[in-house]
Amino acid sequence: METDYLIKIFEKYASLYAEKVIAWSMNNGIKVLFIAIGAYFIHKILVRFIAKAVRIAVRPEKHQTKEAEEKRENTLIQIFTTTSKIAIITISSLMILSEFGIEIAPIIAAAGIVGLAFGFGGQYLIRDVISGLFIILENQYRIGDVVKFDVLGGAVEQISLRKTTLRDIDGTVHHIPHGEIKSVSNLSKDYARVNLDMGVGYATDLEHLITVINQVGNSIAEDPEWKDFIIKAPQFLRVNDFADSAIMVKILGETIAHRQFDVTGELRKRLKIAFDKEGIEIPFPQVVVHQAENNQKQDLKN
Repeated sequence: METDYLIKIFEKYASLYAEKVIAWSMNNGIKVLFIAIGAYFIHKILVRFIAKAVRIAVRPEKHQTKEAEEKRENTLIQIFTTTSKIAIITISSLMILSEFGIEIAPIIAAAGIVGLAFGFGGQYLIRDVISGLFIILENQYRIGDVVKFDVLGGAVEQISLRKTTLRDIDGTVHHIPHGEIKSVSNLSKDYARVNLDMGVGYATDLEHLITVINQVGNSIAEDPEWKDFIIKAPQFLRVNDFADSAIMVKILGETIAHRQFDVTGELRKRLKIAFDKEGIEIPFPQVVVHQAENNQKQDLKN
């Protein structure tokens, strides 16, 4: 009898809760589903709208290549897309909570109070965001550029409103808040230069040297493998210095952005091969030791 009584109570409450769940699902549950689906489609529509709007709004700057223009567009698209995604998730989450019967007004009020409590510490966050806005609006650098911040440098992998993520040549990832960035050196803006100093022996015929350097520079600029990266062929510029063991000459050329390192490395290789072939010496530091004559005579007497 007791078991039957418990079963009846269970069936009663199960039936009651089932009716409530069904009633909630038919009303609030459908609203939650529509909110989630609506948020998903709004996000997809905004992503496409932002991409098209940015590509229409961004105008190429003077001397800017197609690749550089695409870098800037992709940077802006990523930032606006991420911001819109956060806003959609926040609004839809609050709407879903309200459908579960949770009052969202106290949550919003509590968030405001917490914001005030952390307002003093939040000044650093505000500083980072404002600095990030100016970096983006002024197009100081883009995703894919090679930059240097004070002592840190590398390729830009990600830009948000708060920070920039760099990966250096060793593969180390650096996260730099925008408010901490005092100066930016962009090694990939518009174009780059081959700026090479080389030392040759003092016995070198400079006219012959100039001819060899210019021939090597022209050959690399005409090479099908390298010509697309070179704007102006590397050429002899001037005698830069009379060093202790060598005459220092400067070689200058222009490449497309972010290719100066590859072109300079190939130029060094070809110059070394050409210098060896032409008998041009690349000296190394030498030390000449002079021994006093009196010391030599003293040694002979002993």
